Amino acid sequence: MSIKVKRSRAQPMSRLLGGNGELAPLMRTARLIGKAQQHLRENLPEEVREHVFVGGYRDGKLTLLTDRAVWLTWLRYEQARLLELLHRLPEFAAVTGFSLKVRPVRPLKVPPRQVRQLPAPAADEISACAADVEDPRLKRALERLASHAKHGDESP
Repeated sequence: MSIKVKRSRAQPMSRLLGGNGELAPLMRTARLIGKAQQHLRENLPEEVREHVFVGGYRDGKLTLLTDRAVWLTWLRYEQARLLELLHRLPEFAAVTGFSLKVRPVRPLKVPPRQVRQLPAPAADEISACAADVEDPRLKRALERLASHAKHGDESP
């Protein structure tokens, strides 16, 4: 008895991402955007580099994003120089201008840690309750809770 394995018609990943696959145009655009980002970053003044991002390309315009209005103003004044800089690379000859946008980047706020203190007398009461409890899960939970108490010989 032989079992025939039906081959999938799915294209290999390399063919999808490169060459003539379905995602090839998207991947080429992503590579070009990455190259534009790198080229601009290498040629921007140091104080501006971390604030300018290439966001996309549409209808001959490269979208530049920045995190603050002050950098947007700077970009407006520098558009001609930046366009000339991009035109040095042959793949960006079709870029006719920029679409400038401010997209504030808000840093991730980590909530402050709330440290709770359990006084030693409270821990003693909880331990006494744990001693009288028959349920093993509840007993372990109460003992764990009591172990968090601050004792006089421990430093904060």
